[in-house]
Amino acid sequence: MSTEVIYDLLLKDGHVIDPANNIDGKMDVGIKDRKIKKVALDIPASEATKVVDVSAHYVTPGIIDIHTHVYTGWTSSLVADSHLFSSGVTTTVDAGSAGWRNFIDFKETCVDRSRVRILAFINVASGGMVLADTEQNPREMHPKIAASLAEIYPNVIVGIKAAHYWTSKPWDSEHPPWASVESAVEAGNICGKPVMVDFWPRLPERPYPDMILKKLRPGDIHTHVFAQQFPIVDKDGKVYDYMWQARERGVIFDLGHGAGSFWFRNAVPAWNDGFYPDSISTDLHTGNINGPVVSTLNTMSKFLSIGMPLQEVIFRSTVTPAKEIGHPELGTLSIGSEADIAVIKRMEGTFGFADCGRAKMTGKHKLDCIMTIRAGDIVFDPTGLSMPEWVDAPAPYWVIPSLQ
Repeated sequence: MSTEVIYDLLLKDGHVIDPANNIDGKMDVGIKDRKIKKVALDIPASEATKVVDVSAHYVTPGIIDIHTHVYTGWTSSLVADSHLFSSGVTTTVDAGSAGWRNFIDFKETCVDRSRVRILAFINVASGGMVLADTEQNPREMHPKIAASLAEIYPNVIVGIKAAHYWTSKPWDSEHPPWASVESAVEAGNICGKPVMVDFWPRLPERPYPDMILKKLRPGDIHTHVFAQQFPIVDKDGKVYDYMWQARERGVIFDLGHGAGSFWFRNAVPAWNDGFYPDSISTDLHTGNINGPVVSTLNTMSKFLSIGMPLQEVIFRSTVTPAKEIGHPELGTLSIGSEADIAVIKRMEGTFGFADCGRAKMTGKHKLDCIMTIRAGDIVFDPTGLSMPEWVDAPAPYWVIPSLQ
């Protein structure tokens, strides 16, 4: 009597970390029709068309990076499929590269053509980062237009972005201190979505505590939280009270590493005092992919070195970002969810990690992606984990194709 084939793909004997479902231990993961079919102990290999032994590795939901730049209309953006699968990232959010004027081009040329799931914070400035001058001109900030696009494309646009506004020039009647933040929040109020803010405080008119305590709403996101310009910790290494107050009122603190926005001198004392990033993101683009960011997993590894347990690192790279962008169906291995999966190895040794001030931390652990699955398809497998040894390859491997 033959065994019924139930699964298209079975990941066998991996250590599954699925924080959304409180799973942390040895499990098998069965995939059928691009969905998670079953997560359980000892699923029979005979029930699967293809079986992959992942016993030496961790199996997690696909990583979610909610701050990258993947709109290729901006010269510093990356091609998502070329750079993110290698970190186990299956979902990313472009953070304001496109504004309402060029969002449709972004959608047609990148979002609709990518295997990585691309979502977006639409820039409240008309041209986004592609037309950077618009981010400096309040006349180019149209909350109603940005919000209307978010309402038209609710499955792609997850929120509104405000960034880079008036960091050094004198204030004048055309450039009030809070124009960008207030325009983005107005748009967020109209469409009912969160705001992500990239911010530079300027005293006395634009202090940091006012943004997180007065300007942002519960559910709004301050990215780049450990950047050098923010007064996060006092001279004794204690987190300022207003940080705790902002978190209590529901403001989200996202990492947003970037080329200049992650400093160990802020992150480590904050961690030691119990203040952690709500979500781990990279702000990945061509200006930091060769350092100091390198990749999403490299950024996650920095928090292993700081002291965050692996389970927490995965939680803040799957569950919390999914919740922040209003897509709790992502970042999970729940039955029926799309089969987005990262297979990760935790290496032990001596590893150096750089911050944005050209200082380093030496750590004992580093994460490496062994395999990535997107919607049930294996899209990254550099070591051939899912492949046979070449001498055992099936018949088509040995056939020279006809050139006629």
